[in-house]
Amino acid sequence: MSMLTPPGMGGQYRITGDKYPRMRPPRRRGRLVAAVVASVAALGLIGWGTLQLIDVFTGGKKSTTASSKTGCRPEAATATQVKALPKPGEITVNVYNATDRTGLAKDTADELKKRGFKIGAVGNASKQFDKKVKSTGMLLGPASARNTSLPVLGTQLSGAEQRTDTRKGTDLDLILGDGFKNLTQRAASDQALTRLAAPDPTASPKKSC
Repeated sequence: MSMLTPPGMGGQYRITGDKYPRMRPPRRRGRLVAAVVASVAALGLIGWGTLQLIDVFTGGKKSTTASSKTGCRPEAATATQVKALPKPGEITVNVYNATDRTGLAKDTADELKKRGFKIGAVGNASKQFDKKVKSTGMLLGPASARNTSLPVLGTQLSGAEQRTDTRKGTDLDLILGDGFKNLTQRAASDQALTRLAAPDPTASPKKSC
């Protein structure tokens, strides 16, 4: 009997040799668990990749989701929005001639009147501007007219310089210079007025929170 055989045991239960047998758990269950974990990980990677591809092809959903979380929505510019600009009938224009051509101020004033502007004084320019305006003309008005009545009058004479001074009242001065030939064509000036009052369609939409 071997020293490894417990007392009272023999026959078919007899253990021979000088080493104890190693008892190992079956390996099949461990392999099965590893295979399941690997399959789940692979499915997760495939699903994540699919979401990334959907986001690439749809585009813009992230920004939409982000704006919905913050409660802000972009406001698109609408064609019904207009700037608060005075109409020609609300603007009084003084027309002065700074050139050596006679009758220029009167003829220009008559044309402006036909286009709806109110006409104030008509005559020769003061010494400050007489024979000193080389461009088509110069528009003068109070500081309050910088973004209101001055741009409206500017649609009638292309290339005219616009300035403000410390005058009282709302009247504007149109000083005709050496480069003046005629007022802007009526159709072109009407289109310029429309563009001036309409909103900019290329402006970035503002967020409303």
